[in-house]
Amino acid sequence: MAEATFRKSTLREYFESIVVAVILALFVRTFVFQAFKIPTGSMKPNLLVGDHLLVNKFIFAPAASSIEKAVLPMRAVRRGDILVFKFPEEPERDFIKRTIGLPGETVELRNQTVFINGQPVTEPYAAYLFPPADETQADGFDIRRKYGPVTVPEGHYFMMGDNRDDSQDSRFWGFLPERYVKGRALFIYWSFDVPDDGSSAGFAPRWGRLLHQIH
Repeated sequence: MAEATFRKSTLREYFESIVVAVILALFVRTFVFQAFKIPTGSMKPNLLVGDHLLVNKFIFAPAASSIEKAVLPMRAVRRGDILVFKFPEEPERDFIKRTIGLPGETVELRNQTVFINGQPVTEPYAAYLFPPADETQADGFDIRRKYGPVTVPEGHYFMMGDNRDDSQDSRFWGFLPERYVKGRALFIYWSFDVPDDGSSAGFAPRWGRLLHQIH
């Protein structure tokens, strides 16, 4: 009888351990971290198609008290943060872009220079497919080179891809509502080359990009 009781207790312990592990995994997946795969080249050369990222969903969570603000690693969105968010035009899709304009700021793009509140911003992460246009071309209607000025509403952000000439971002679909932000990209946990023809043949790991921190 004692042996049967022991077996029952052991099985129950295993079962409870598995249940706790599943609950913790679901908690982490839902509230703390999320995996995200780069689907397009809009963030080149910093993020490549085939990069798999870990996203911190906890950092922008609202704090219930001043103690939480002081102790927990939470903060507001900053310029330069790379965010994963719900695409405003299709909320079931996730996008990834860099934060350029914060609430209340005026954003303007002149040729290949971003101005915030009238002041030029240094952007070492920005890349362009084409050379700067001359002054007459810069006065055209290509919103990839000339945009704004626009003022970012409260509770919204102005987002842009690092690959400025090949990115569907706030220049095309407007401001990002804060409630659509899912989290900040942390680091690359896996990466592999994607063939130009889009086939699954020839995938090779990019070992040098593993555990690469995202800036």
